Amino acid sequence: MGRLSWRSIFRTLAFCAVLTVFGRPALAGSELLRGGTYFLPVYSHIYIGDRARPFLLAITVSVRNTSLTEPMTLTTADFYDSDGTLLNRYIDAPKTIEPFGSMRLTVAESEKHGGAGAKFLVSWTARTPVTAPHVEAVMIGSGGQQGISFTSQAVPLKIER
Repeated sequence: MGRLSWRSIFRTLAFCAVLTVFGRPALAGSELLRGGTYFLPVYSHIYIGDRARPFLLAITVSVRNTSLTEPMTLTTADFYDSDGTLLNRYIDAPKTIEPFGSMRLTVAESEKHGGAGAKFLVSWTARTPVTAPHVEAVMIGSGGQQGISFTSQAVPLKIER
């Protein structure tokens, strides 16, 4: 067995240091919050082909309470088009999501007005500080022999501690 060079040892140690810092999973949802507002990019259609033909997509938005013990309340779930025009308010009164529960919102594939720049604004509150909810969208569509699906994650615009 050959000797290891200092260069090889240094590279190995550097690689281990990088794994130690960046390789461990983040503590998702470790900060406790009382509420927040999230921006969720969605697509009611995307463009395909050289002629940029619209390909319609169904949208499923999932709001998941990550707290194992406390409920949260969904206060806003508004759907906007590419120009920022409000198209639909998906809840007309606050909705409670039980501990570790989830709520689903759907936009039909036939909804053509949202566009490739559609978005949701989702707001929530909690009586006591809780871990932040997980908010994401799944877009799916099919036509002829072609099918497509992908997800989008929400980003917080405002949080309340």
